[in-house]
Amino acid sequence: MSDAQQPVFQIQRMYLKDMSLEIPGAPRIFLEQQGPTLEISLDTAHESLTDTIHEVVITTTVTTKIGDKVVFLIEAKQAGIFEIRSIPAEQMPIVLNVVCCNIVYPYLRANVADIVSRAGFPPIHLAEINFEALYQQRLAQQAQQAQQAQAQGPKLIVPGRSQ
Repeated sequence: MSDAQQPVFQIQRMYLKDMSLEIPGAPRIFLEQQGPTLEISLDTAHESLTDTIHEVVITTTVTTKIGDKVVFLIEAKQAGIFEIRSIPAEQMPIVLNVVCCNIVYPYLRANVADIVSRAGFPPIHLAEINFEALYQQRLAQQAQQAQQAQAQGPKLIVPGRSQ
């Protein structure tokens, strides 16, 4: 195998693409004695910048509330740029959705923990994520949606008639 055909996987750059922090109830929210509830959402995306350069982005929203009052809200996007060459096409989804996400996620966790503590709150450490299980779950959902759409068949729409 020549050097041109050798698989290449390299991190080109890790960067914080976007981050915002809102503390709508400050400063009074700091006087609350009750513990907050925590809601976390997470999503992943990737984009090909060239044939061999790919960006992978993990987006999270962290919302803490006491009752119906928002204590703080964080929205963050952590990204990585990867050079990926000579990887079989059937393996690319796993590389982008699992391998790259496993590399990017610790940076996101550190940035979220840092901004929470800098905002004056006890640190929040996002839980470890099994990106392979998340990817398999997403594939299963897509397959189920495709199956449901196929089972329903095409819809006949007759002009002038109400559905």
